[in-house]
Amino acid sequence: MDARSILHVDMDAFYASVEERDRPELAGLPLIVGHPGPRGVVAAASYAVRRFGVHSAMPIASARRLCPQAIIVPPRMARYRDVSSRAFAIFESFTPLVEPLSLDEAFLDVTASRRLLGDPVAIAERLRARVRQELGLTASVGVAPNKLVAKIASDLRKPDGLCRIGAEELPQALDDLPIERLWGIGPKTLPRVHAAGIRCFRDLRTAREPALRALFGRHADAMRRRASGLDERPVLRPSEERSISAECTFEVDLDDPSALRTELARLVDRVGSRLRRTDAAAAQIAVKIRTADFATNHRQRSFEPPARDTATLWSLADALFTEWLAERPRASIRLLGVAVAALGTGTQSDLFEPPSARASRIDTAVDEVRRRFGASRILRANQLRRNPR
Repeated sequence: MDARSILHVDMDAFYASVEERDRPELAGLPLIVGHPGPRGVVAAASYAVRRFGVHSAMPIASARRLCPQAIIVPPRMARYRDVSSRAFAIFESFTPLVEPLSLDEAFLDVTASRRLLGDPVAIAERLRARVRQELGLTASVGVAPNKLVAKIASDLRKPDGLCRIGAEELPQALDDLPIERLWGIGPKTLPRVHAAGIRCFRDLRTAREPALRALFGRHADAMRRRASGLDERPVLRPSEERSISAECTFEVDLDDPSALRTELARLVDRVGSRLRRTDAAAAQIAVKIRTADFATNHRQRSFEPPARDTATLWSLADALFTEWLAERPRASIRLLGVAVAALGTGTQSDLFEPPSARASRIDTAVDEVRRRFGASRILRANQLRRNPR
């Protein structure tokens, strides 16, 4: 069988690049997108500010110390989602097999597109050209026989680059890369891996079995395969996503149940909108709660029939949160999150029952208003903060 042709497309410094495009006076300046509060983190960093060591997910306070002259602008998520939808429309014009990883990143399987559109490098070049022409932005693209190597390849030529690593080049093209580029080697694992004498892909690929078992346990064989550039995972379309989630870290810990439920309602609404946008329904929901002492708690339940309307998801999430809060009535909470899983087709078996039909109509109306005018233009009643009496 011929090797697959997989693209990894990564929009360069996406949030910052959108801000620079919309406000040309910011172009080339050290720009940070993020909330400047005491718990603010860098959502995106322009390439001009990255030279100072600033990067995404860094606390804003640390970024300011590294680059005091940095310009900080608040995120405009509705704007980024709008530009993202246009970018994904471009991706989907090349193949229906598009797997979103975030607003600015996706895998594309163009194996079946080669007969009509040419070799995968030509497809990648055309895609990058359209992103530049139609959106005024740049994208870096990796071309490879699988998802793992395609993502590595896109990182090698950022920004505004294209890199191909063919099946015939594995693992030689990877052997000398630093081991921290390998998926599965994070900041906590890296010191142990280095201590074992593993500095590059070759070291891991050729390491003795006992050493790998000591480092990775039952995942040792999988890590060796990754270091060899082997990955059989398929590209999954949005309806095949395994979970959809949203979470929020508060600038100040919250202990007011009413305020917490308002935030929970907003998260449920975001998750429900994403479910409907991908034409999916969920049969499992979970609430994530991180308290002021950084302890993380989860409450989860499965349900039938699968649902995607916000009202159903809200009733389930609120019940889980209420159950948890009853055990800790004075808890101070730092983070809330909502996730849905067990995703399948968006058709609900009770779709034509009156309550569900009404909820569906409301959701459709809300989604359309937001699509046309932005996410902040309409809120549900349970998302409004109530002043204490």
